[in-house]
Amino acid sequence: MKKVVIYALSTCLWCKKTKKYFEDKKIPFETVDYDKQTDARQEEMMKEMKGSGCTGSFPFTRIGSACVQGYDPEEFSKLLETK
Repeated sequence: MKKVVIYALSTCLWCKKTKKYFEDKKIPFETVDYDKQTDARQEEMMKEMKGSGCTGSFPFTRIGSACVQGYDPEEFSKLLETK
C-alpha cells in the first residue's frame, strides 16, 4: 500500500474530515500538524507542498509521490486504487 501523509492544521474542519476518511477506510496514515511545528519545519513543509504542485493550503495529503490538496475522496480513492 502507498504511504499516506496528511499535512493539516489542528483546528481545520476539512483536515479532520480527511483524517476521518482514512480512518473509516482503515488506511494507515501519518499526520503532521503544520501549526504545531517550528518555523523552520513549517518552511520545509511549505516548500514540499509547493514543490509537489500544490498551492500551500490545507489539508495537503501525500499519497505515494502524488499530492492532493483539500478534501477530495474521489482523488484519494483513485490514487489508492480503492473504491
